[in-house]
Amino acid sequence: PERVGNVPGASMWRQGEERGALTGKHPVPDQKARMGDGYVPDKCTAAGLTPADSLSVKPQRIVECPLQIECTVKKITFPEYAPMFAIVEAEAMQIHAHPDIVKKTGSDHIDPSRWNPLIYNFRHYFGLGDRLGNNYRAEI
Repeated sequence: PERVGNVPGASMWRQGEERGALTGKHPVPDQKARMGDGYVPDKCTAAGLTPADSLSVKPQRIVECPLQIECTVKKITFPEYAPMFAIVEAEAMQIHAHPDIVKKTGSDHIDPSRWNPLIYNFRHYFGLGDRLGNNYRAEI
């Protein structure tokens, strides 16, 4: 199996929320139907986002996400204690980063001062707060 990790910026929280009650599965699974979820053939377009072909895997990327990680899945584990939960181990095959979040020094590293990822914390959306300090290995 393959997957793409589309990592949205904090400004994209509304698009994520708009996709939350949608499913691409038809018919809608009973559990989702009981929660009021609806079917759409393309969740990406329904949220006003732009799909793009990946370079190394079949699943598409979302253009508006500042960071996109194309992966091959190496292992999927379903814990006995949570059969509806999966632990997915994947290998990154290709990484796409918007130029606005990459260091300007000519490297291919993400600049943490320019990157504000969307954080989903117990059903609430957050961006990053003020920087508190640097790890001793941080690039200054």
